[in-house]
Parts: sequence; structure tokens; C-alpha cells
Amino acid sequence: MQTKISTKGQVVLPSAIRRRLGLRAGDPLDANVEAGRIVLTPRRARRLRARIIKDPVTGLPVLSAGPDAPVLTSKEVEDILADFP
Repeated sequence: MQTKISTKGQVVLPSAIRRRLGLRAGDPLDANVEAGRIVLTPRRARRLRARIIKDPVTGLPVLSAGPDAPVLTSKEVEDILADFP
């Protein structure tokens, strides 16, 4: 992917990269030069944001934290729900 530096020295990260890393406007990045390359690293991982979506198979509403969310076993879900008020 290619991007350009603006006259103000700003660089726009392509949306595919922002989505993949869960970056949003205002998120802090560390900028370093390594072996002649500019390396931008997010300072902290963004928490997963859960949302309700429609299950493509059943059509029922389900809770999704996105494709990068950890997979939970039935036992882990049962333990989490046991503490739910």
C-alpha cells in the first residue's frame, strides 16, 4: 500500500491497516527509524469492541467482538455467564 506525506508532514494510514490494527483517530503511535525505515507502533492494544450482529445462518442476533476476538470454549462461556447478574 502506498501513501504520501502532506505539506504539513502528515501521513494517512490506509483504512485497511487502521481496521486490521483497530486504530482510530487520536490513538498514540511511537515513531522510530530502524534500518532506514520509519516504523510506527501503536502504544497499546485497543480493547475489543463487542457489537450485536445478525447471524448469517440463523438470522438471530448474536454478540460479536470481530474476527480477531479470542475463541472461547463452551466451558469458558459458562463460567463467564455464571458471574453475570
